[in-house]
Amino acid sequence: MSSSHAQHATAGRIGRDKAGGPSPAPRGALRAMGRAGFTARGVVYVLVGALAIRIAFGTESAPADRQGALQQVAAQPFGRAMLWALAAGFAAMTLWRASLAVFGENGERKTGSRLLSAARAVFYASVCWGTAAFAAGSGSGSQADPQDWTASALGLPGGRVLVAVVGVAISGVGVGIAVRALQRRFLRKLETAGMSSRMVQVVTALGLGGNLARGVLLTGAGAFLVTAAIRFDPHQAKGMDATLRSFARTPAGPWLLVLVAVGLVLFGCFSFASARWRKL
Repeated sequence: MSSSHAQHATAGRIGRDKAGGPSPAPRGALRAMGRAGFTARGVVYVLVGALAIRIAFGTESAPADRQGALQQVAAQPFGRAMLWALAAGFAAMTLWRASLAVFGENGERKTGSRLLSAARAVFYASVCWGTAAFAAGSGSGSQADPQDWTASALGLPGGRVLVAVVGVAISGVGVGIAVRALQRRFLRKLETAGMSSRMVQVVTALGLGGNLARGVLLTGAGAFLVTAAIRFDPHQAKGMDATLRSFARTPAGPWLLVLVAVGLVLFGCFSFASARWRKL
């Protein structure tokens, strides 16, 4: 092969590795972004879970959702700087998820997986925007009120069906998360070979408890949407905070809320473990 031809072939591979993914230098930057994103996610879930525990015992009035978590961060020394750090972490997560949508994850080229990564990138972009707005003092940092958009959706032709379908889909995602947690499928995405046997047990417990709690929370939120569609009442729709508070009004009393809240703290800790051992 001539020298010029070899140079041309090499140039054609710039920016990509043999599997069609990003070349080593960009891949390292993307890995760092992923780890920063998982760390930011962990902080928010630990704070939301802690707020929910305090709500269960009647010692907290702040919402147990992302807005409440951001309020807790803002109240700390150097809170504004910490908020911007969280926004940067979510921006990093957005870029990492977007890279998975483009290149696939660990050589995975399935269209469904890449579309899911794209959807997650859009979600984290909205979280980043809300967090940055909160840090800048120009927004609440909360998600759109589910009752507002449910009311708008119910006013559309076929709106009840649309809301019901969305509710079933959200509940389905929740059930899927819970089932995959019971199957320990989250371990497939971790570098368990680099852990001690004791650490594998700890991370497994964090992932199991945390993902089960997330599954229960999403299933409940989806069920409320379906109820809103059936009753044609947007006030039946509930966000994270209202869904968590509803658990305290079950026959199990506040203990179900405590159980789910502890699970959210576990998921936050699992996110920290993912920042360390996730296959990126």
